[in-house]
Amino acid sequence: MIVGVVPDVTGLDRIFDYSVPDDLVPGVEIGTRLRVSLNGRRVGGWVVRIGPDGAAPGVALRPIEKVSGIGPDAEIVSLCSWASHRWGAARLRPFLVTASAPTMVSRPAPLYRTLVQAEPRSPAANDLLERGGGVLRLPPSDDQMPAILSAARHGPILVVVAAVDHARVLAARLRRTGLSVALMPDEWAAARGGVDVVIGSRATAFAPCPDMAVAVVIDEHEESLQEERAPTWHARDVLAERARRAGAPLLLISPCPTLDATHNRLVVAPSREREFNSWPTVIVADPGEEPPWKRSLLSADLIAALRDPDQRVACVLNVKGRARLLACRSCRNLIRCPVCGGSLVEDHVGQLACRVCATSQVRLCGLCGSTALARLRPGVTRLQEELQAAAQRAVCSVVAGQVDVDDTSCDVFVGTEALLHRVRRIDVVAFVDFDAELLAPRFRASEQALALLARAARLVGARRGGGRLLLQTTLIDHPVVLAALQGNPALVNDYEQQRREPLGLPPFAALAIVEGTGAEQFAEAVKSASVSVAPYREKWLIRAVDHDHLSSALAAANRPAGAKIRIEVDPPRL
Repeated sequence: MIVGVVPDVTGLDRIFDYSVPDDLVPGVEIGTRLRVSLNGRRVGGWVVRIGPDGAAPGVALRPIEKVSGIGPDAEIVSLCSWASHRWGAARLRPFLVTASAPTMVSRPAPLYRTLVQAEPRSPAANDLLERGGGVLRLPPSDDQMPAILSAARHGPILVVVAAVDHARVLAARLRRTGLSVALMPDEWAAARGGVDVVIGSRATAFAPCPDMAVAVVIDEHEESLQEERAPTWHARDVLAERARRAGAPLLLISPCPTLDATHNRLVVAPSREREFNSWPTVIVADPGEEPPWKRSLLSADLIAALRDPDQRVACVLNVKGRARLLACRSCRNLIRCPVCGGSLVEDHVGQLACRVCATSQVRLCGLCGSTALARLRPGVTRLQEELQAAAQRAVCSVVAGQVDVDDTSCDVFVGTEALLHRVRRIDVVAFVDFDAELLAPRFRASEQALALLARAARLVGARRGGGRLLLQTTLIDHPVVLAALQGNPALVNDYEQQRREPLGLPPFAALAIVEGTGAEQFAEAVKSASVSVAPYREKWLIRAVDHDHLSSALAAANRPAGAKIRIEVDPPRL
């Protein structure tokens, strides 16, 4: 037997042929994990092909050293190969790592299916599945379990959840219903053996699920479903292809599904009255009438909530430090770096720093020498001081990277959007500068802003329970603001479709960003009649009519010698 092996070695993206000793043949199949000798050392690897690949007759091949355990089956290996092509990776190893167990598994766990047909708990989900799958727009305060149980009625299901903690909670609840559950990645062997529900976070899209009957994505709108490192694969698209191959329906569940999810898919939503009542009460505070040089980030509505001792308030501002944009009160000159021209930020009292070239200086205007500077864009640190003065009670700060958060020590919180994942039992969530989210220089800014509101809505609960969102924005007629006020996320989908289709933005086109050494030469090699190339912020933007043309062009282009190129297909923050 001759097998093609992908070594588990970073940066080595080739398939090598090895021979299999007769005594090891029974344990070798597509996906088997083994040890081989490569350049004088033993390394791990996966079998991705059985049979020679054009090797010259009579060439002596090295034998494999050891069969280590089982890995992804032939169907998943084929899916990994498809994903490598789809996201322009030209690499199979990253996907095989994702699809494998975190530790060596010698054999799958015994089949453990309850054979209990769960009753259809969600008529909407059941109807959608009977019609071949689609998008279920479920309000943020609604329970997702009925829809999952309806899917389980059809047979073994694979469930991908955006957040790891949420996956654990759902797995525990599913077990209490009597269904057998494999929580990924720790229970990979049970998933390979066969259970009713395989559930986990993003990597679960490549998890084993024999005889998969339904594929489910929970909170499809969350950015965490897309891999940040190249290759930038998205769990939704991987499951869509996997469901297509298996002939199984795909069920996407979200309170605010993205346009990529709803495009060419059936969408089912609750009645307008029910959906409206399932979102929180939304208060819009427009600071546009206040003088820009005297404006505070604390509106009257926010101050009223802060001073109510019975209210737990969370204030979200996606700007760290004390200030990110300053201007001179005397000459109204924007404070910029004298070296590179970038904006100077204030992280420490009395000191300004440039995040581009690391230049630092004392806190003064370089044009007129005045030390009276206005904070046009205060950061979390400065806002915390203002909130404490206004609320007359303790204010806790929460930012990304902060591991331990004691949400019982105070009732007022301030931080970046990480705050929405770290605290509980909140009555009011205030987005202090929502304009920054709506006007972010990204074509998906509206969807991402609505996703923030959905996360906050889940935290405070429905309007019938007193949940409130406070949006401080001058863009009171923006579709995201109107969608929140009316509890109707479809407004954002309609707006995005009308805007993106004429501009040729996804899902009406396929995009990729190329950067690194040799990126320019590679981008020129990709260019064709159906693929355009343009410079973009010291990188290269590649646009194709669809993903098939984009993937084929990326695969066909020759990389320059010595090139170190990073390809980001479907860039989430473009």
